[in-house]
Amino acid sequence: MFDTNALDQFDRDGALQETREKAGVTRASLLKRAAIGGGAAIGGGAILAGTAAAAPGKTQDIAILNFALTLEYLEEAFYSDVQKNGFLKGNLATFAEVAGRDEARHRIFLVKALGTKAIKKPVFDFGAATQGRTAFINTAIALEDTGVSAYAGQGPRLFDKKVVAAALSIHSVEARHAAWIRQLSGKTGRQGSPAPVPFDVSRSMAQVLAIVKGTGFIVG
Repeated sequence: MFDTNALDQFDRDGALQETREKAGVTRASLLKRAAIGGGAAIGGGAILAGTAAAAPGKTQDIAILNFALTLEYLEEAFYSDVQKNGFLKGNLATFAEVAGRDEARHRIFLVKALGTKAIKKPVFDFGAATQGRTAFINTAIALEDTGVSAYAGQGPRLFDKKVVAAALSIHSVEARHAAWIRQLSGKTGRQGSPAPVPFDVSRSMAQVLAIVKGTGFIVG
């Protein structure tokens, strides 16, 4: 679990600081890339689409971290919204509180790592997904599984080893969230198992983008 000083654990020689200062990736450039690639029509999802064109190196690291930041914004907002609605009880309420706090720490860490290169928080509308117990469970499972597969997909593409270490430390926590919510879901068989398969899939940015776009949660 990260606090506001967690960046220092991975950046003792200033590598992440140097990365964000030299890469020159801005929200505007990401959106421009997304528009060229045809992603501009999906609103906030264009932020995700725009990261795919970066070349290997420090610029790609910045793009991937912003991709991860968008997912953390999404998950944090989801758990915050469901807690405000106040219908969860017992272990599910505890899960939402803990997972939401973890996503907030991840967001703080990524924003600090990116500095002025961090993209702004999109506008979200979760609709019915945060209005009832079953909808919350199904959405939480989907979001956590997507987050795990996204980190797995982008980890091998990272350039700086300290960035890899930071991403892996988040990835393992997201995997624990995914296992926890499945265990609490009440689903039977493999669907409800904390470890339903022996090998998890990794997903590309394009695949994650399609999933996030399909939710309709990012509205601006």
